[in-house]
Amino acid sequence: MTRNPAFHPPADADARRAVTPVICYPVETLPKPDMALYLGARDGVRKVDEVLVPPRDARCFRVPAGHFFRITSVDGPQVGDLNLWRADDLGERFYSGKTRALHGSHVSTGDRLWSGLPWLRPMATIVADTLEWYGIDEFGGAVHDVIGTRCDPYTGNLLSGTQYHHCCHSNLTRALAEMTGLSLLDAEPHVHDVLNVFMCTGFTRETGQYFMKASPVRPGDFIEFFAEIDLLGALSACPGGDCGAEHSSDSAPCFPLLVEVFAPAPGALDGWASPEVNRYDRSHGV
Repeated sequence: MTRNPAFHPPADADARRAVTPVICYPVETLPKPDMALYLGARDGVRKVDEVLVPPRDARCFRVPAGHFFRITSVDGPQVGDLNLWRADDLGERFYSGKTRALHGSHVSTGDRLWSGLPWLRPMATIVADTLEWYGIDEFGGAVHDVIGTRCDPYTGNLLSGTQYHHCCHSNLTRALAEMTGLSLLDAEPHVHDVLNVFMCTGFTRETGQYFMKASPVRPGDFIEFFAEIDLLGALSACPGGDCGAEHSSDSAPCFPLLVEVFAPAPGALDGWASPEVNRYDRSHGV
C-alpha cells in the first residue's frame, strides 16, 4: 500500500470512497452443513487415534471420512499451522483463499475448509471451538485465520539472511515426507497455505499490514472438525509459540499440540454421504 501518494486526490475522492461495498460471494445458496447431525454424532464417539505434535515440529495424521478430529492446546499457549489433503490424492488440498472468500478472514463453528479447483468441495467442517467467544477485538484481531501463509525459511532469508529450519513450512515438509515416503524436494510443493489454528491476527487500519498478537488460547482449549472426506493432515506447532512477539524463533516459549481422532457410533451418521466434487463441466467455454 502506498504510504505517500505521488498524486493529489481528485475532486470527487470522498464520493468514490463512500461507494457501498458489495459482498463478493453471497453465501445464501451455499450448501450448509447438517450441524444437528454432526453434533448428535459427537455424543457417542470413541477415540481411535492421537498424535502429539512436539514444539517447533510437525506431525501427520489420518482421519477417515465421517470421523472427527480435535486439536487441543496442552501445557501452554501455542498456535499451529494446519495443512489438509485428500488421503489418496495430494493434488486435492485445502484452499485457504476460497475458504476466506466464502467464510471470511477467520473461521469458527459452522464454517468449512474447502478444497482447491477443480474439486472445490468441503474437506472438513468446524463443529466446536472453545475460542469462538473471542470475536473481533479493538485492533481488528480475531482467531483461526485463513489469511497468513505460514512462516517459511525463504522469507526469513529474504528479510534477514537467515537459514532457519524449524519454521512451519519446513516442519510440514519434513512431516509429509516422513508420512508418504516422498523426498523432501518432492514433498515440499504439496505444502500449502494454512489454517492458522489458535493464532490471533488481523490487518492494521493505517497500513493494511498483516499483524499477529498473543493468542488467547490456554491449555484445554480446542477446535474440532468433522472430516467430510478421507483426510491426511499435517500440523506444525509454530516456533513462535503464542506468536505474541515473533515467529521462526528458538527463544519463544513453545508447547505441544494434541491431535485426537474420534469415530462416531454405528448408525450415528445415517443419511450422510461425503460431498461430491464440484459439478462444473470443465469445458471452459471450448
